[in-house]
Amino acid sequence: MNIKKIKNDILELKDIKLKIKVNIGRNKHEYYEGIIEKLYNNLFTVKTNKGVKSFTYADVAIKQVILSKFT
Repeated sequence: MNIKKIKNDILELKDIKLKIKVNIGRNKHEYYEGIIEKLYNNLFTVKTNKGVKSFTYADVAIKQVILSKFT
């Protein structure tokens, strides 16, 4: 995947409730529920149940951050 496609995919998810899985290394993960608030050139912010978090598009490209629609 290229960064431009990832940006477009994330833009489509804006204002939709998401489940977010973040790989923090050594087989450890953090889980959040939230809504994408703002999109910037190199990163995007998510308002989660634990505050505002920011992630880069590269994090999504290398699957450090996985976004999925909340069901």
